[in-house]
Amino acid sequence: MYWNDLSSHLKAAYGTKVYKLSLSSGCTCPNRDGTLGSRGCVFCDGSGTFAAAGDIRRQLTAAKARVAAKAGPDARYIAYFQSFTNTYGPVDQLRQLYAAALEPEEVAALSIATRPDCLGPEVLALLAELREKKPVWVELGLQTIHPASAAYIRRGYGLPVFDRAVADLRAIGVTVVVHQILGLPGEDREMMMETARYIGHSGAEGIKFHLLHVLRGTDLAADWQSGRVVLPDLEEYISLLEDCVRSIPREMVIHRLTGDGAKRDLLAPLWSGDKKRVLNAIHAAFLRNDVEQGSAFW
Repeated sequence: MYWNDLSSHLKAAYGTKVYKLSLSSGCTCPNRDGTLGSRGCVFCDGSGTFAAAGDIRRQLTAAKARVAAKAGPDARYIAYFQSFTNTYGPVDQLRQLYAAALEPEEVAALSIATRPDCLGPEVLALLAELREKKPVWVELGLQTIHPASAAYIRRGYGLPVFDRAVADLRAIGVTVVVHQILGLPGEDREMMMETARYIGHSGAEGIKFHLLHVLRGTDLAADWQSGRVVLPDLEEYISLLEDCVRSIPREMVIHRLTGDGAKRDLLAPLWSGDKKRVLNAIHAAFLRNDVEQGSAFW
């Protein structure tokens, strides 16, 4: 039994527990501002629920306060720009935001969530500049390799755009983490495993697995309420997750095993709101079923 989890990876690298501090850049998204669309991806509410607003230094202080009860005096942090598309803005403005986030000594790395089609030459040059100071991670929301699913979620870019982004980021020494959603309508088990394997071959160093969950105010909510979207139960999700973990290379770091939205906005599946219970169930199943990361990767 083996899976390469982020917590253990970071503890080995830094010798202490490392916590993510969710920050808001104030950026929007080309899938929301009219450039590509105005309603965003079908499931998206911005995912910025846990990020404070305002000055980056104040955000860092507030974010550290939220984990203070469990973070010891020697804890290290990753400054995580999470909501919307965090390279979608003027480069000079982005430079100020990122530099402020990296400034504290206890911040070990910078993590930036963005889209593969928002990594132009000036942004890549900025990331290369920052990479000389501290490690930089970029998270890309691929979600699926299957065209019908990509069209349904309104992703707004093709697979070659993702491939180019990964190659460009790797060329400047940036760590790439890719998001995959399990449970998209129309996708069977083998299709999800195909996406996982593709990510495994892409050159990315990390992966985040997310359950498709329905949040209030998203277009996905209407499809779920009408019965057009059926979500897996916990046991089904764990089974899918096990096969996808087996389908990625042994050295790839798993940054997340499930996703969770704010409970006040979560419509379904309600079991996903109990994160501790879900993670305990996943870990127990991995042990029981002797899940070996990479055993189905080829």
